[in-house]
Amino acid sequence: MSKNKNSHVSETPATQLLRANKVAFTEHPYEYLEHGGAQHSAAVLGLDPFTVVKTLVMQDQDARPLIVLMHGNRTVSTKNLARQIGAKSVEPCKPEVAQRHSGYMVGGTSPFGTRRQMPVYIESTILELPRIAINGGRRGYLVGIDPQVCVALLGATPVQCALAE
Repeated sequence: MSKNKNSHVSETPATQLLRANKVAFTEHPYEYLEHGGAQHSAAVLGLDPFTVVKTLVMQDQDARPLIVLMHGNRTVSTKNLARQIGAKSVEPCKPEVAQRHSGYMVGGTSPFGTRRQMPVYIESTILELPRIAINGGRRGYLVGIDPQVCVALLGATPVQCALAE
């Protein structure tokens, strides 16, 4: 198992997928805060919120789901995103819809091991970072990985749709 028993977190579909693909990752459990988001987890874990990546389940005008990976301290310009992916419009899914698509509770959504296969878009500047922290498939649990894993495993398409918060 994990070298440090205290910080070991039970498997999630995300960590199972990462392990199955021999992806090296670090585990970062933290005290989850309702609506705390990436800013909270970054603060608690002493990470730069720019390197903490949030997983957002959105949908296009035909209610087709998609995932957007965004810096923890940026928001998504849905207008810019829609234009870049050739959609008429993009909007966040309602929490219960996002949960149905991803199989994860909102606040614990990982782009890895989702219930439903969805196209993944990643803010291009995330790919310039040496490492990122991203949800590991449950609330209060981030995994540290090389951002290129998002492209290799998820086929994530780089986009430019970040807005400063």
